[in-house]
Amino acid sequence: MIRKIINVNWINHAFWTAAAVTIALFCAKLLGLAEFYWAPISAIIVMQSTLGQAWDTSKHRLIGTVIGALFAGAYSAVFSEVSTLMFGLSVFVLGIVCALLRLTVSAYRLGGVTFAIIMLMNHNEVAWRIGVDRIIEVSTGICAALLVSAIGPRSPFMRMPKERRLEHR
Repeated sequence: MIRKIINVNWINHAFWTAAAVTIALFCAKLLGLAEFYWAPISAIIVMQSTLGQAWDTSKHRLIGTVIGALFAGAYSAVFSEVSTLMFGLSVFVLGIVCALLRLTVSAYRLGGVTFAIIMLMNHNEVAWRIGVDRIIEVSTGICAALLVSAIGPRSPFMRMPKERRLEHR
């Protein structure tokens, strides 16, 4: 009866995503991370891929996060405040660096998000410290999702082409 109401693959996917999010949030809070919410957000993003895709994409996302944090640290060392034009130029250069390093768009996306969060949100810490925290937060979420992906049963839902994953049968 439940199969007529909701695709059982959705239940399976929701369960394992919730497990990854719970582990990520628990670990981030245990580590005392100030912006602990980035760990479960990262876990949710990673859980949208198959294990093989998740591992490869996660490497790029983590590298992008590191690059974004480095850009924020360098920007803060050179400029005392955020200039709209220089901020935009920095995001452009970050994209060129990701392209030169042959990273994926996911790396650039996470690098840009990391850079923006560090530079545009009000923080009480210096940019490099926020960058280190961001790397730890994202790593925590990625590790939790990869762990759950590796040990949890993977449904056919997770192996479907991306455009069919969210369909309701």
